[in-house]
Amino acid sequence: MNMDEQRQLSGQGLRGELRSDEPMAKHVSWRAGGQVRRAYLPADLDDLALFLRGLRGNEPVYLVGLGSNLLVRDGGLDATVIFTHRALRDTQVRLDAEGGEISAGAGVACPKLARMAALSELAGAEFLAGIPGTLGGALAMNAGCYGGETWDLVKTVRTIDRTGLLRERTPGHYTIGYRSVERRCRQMSSVPAEARRDGREEWFVGATLRLPRGNGAQSRATIKSLLAKRIASQPLGEPNAGSVFRNPPGDHAARLIEAAGLKGHRIGGAAISAKHANFIVNLGGATAADIEALMAIAQDTVRDRFGVELEREVRVIGVAA
Repeated sequence: MNMDEQRQLSGQGLRGELRSDEPMAKHVSWRAGGQVRRAYLPADLDDLALFLRGLRGNEPVYLVGLGSNLLVRDGGLDATVIFTHRALRDTQVRLDAEGGEISAGAGVACPKLARMAALSELAGAEFLAGIPGTLGGALAMNAGCYGGETWDLVKTVRTIDRTGLLRERTPGHYTIGYRSVERRCRQMSSVPAEARRDGREEWFVGATLRLPRGNGAQSRATIKSLLAKRIASQPLGEPNAGSVFRNPPGDHAARLIEAAGLKGHRIGGAAISAKHANFIVNLGGATAADIEALMAIAQDTVRDRFGVELEREVRVIGVAA
């Protein structure tokens, strides 16, 4: 970003923090990858809308929460990344006779929502404790674990487009599948920003979740049990991005990768976890290229051995070094 651009943005009354050549390794859970040309940390939703309105119409834009499902290639990204986890974190709980609703910003961490529901005597959100990202990311990919999926809980979502226009939408506006969410129109929310130049893409900025009445003590016990299971089965002590591949129909990606003999396989500073074969971990000094190469080896080997095509659950963007 040149000085003229910076002065122009500052003159718009923006209250957030603008950064140039920001290392994305600081912002993704893999702790690896390249830089983004420009990053913005909005002060709140109004500030986000103002920033979006000031961008060029063809500027590639990405909204990122905790970066738990993202890898930026080592050559970096010529785009603008907007970090939501500090700004879009308002929450509100409303209770009624049947249960209640939790309204939350896209930057709220999923485990926090699980705890809020349990403390409010609401049931059904316990699985969110096992999702390491934010609500925005969970909405974008219909994140799930332990038998629950995000959109099972959604009453409405709030979106923002490049003009700063806010909309409220219902699940009926989307085609929702396993780790997949698409708008039911030509401009699909799941299409990467670099593939769209019509200025009408939308991003999730919040949602209202509908939950039935439950037993808070039982929900807290369930959350504790799920977290213990996660600690026992996943390599949480090493930087990772959770499950790398979607589970193919009727099978598990981890089983296939392990059966292919790839558990512990290492390239550079990255390895397929010896604890859970659907995790790739940064053992120290891993590059994005190391991680992506392991993804390709897992896909090629499983395809050759079992005839199964593994689909990536994580998002890889940017250019190679």
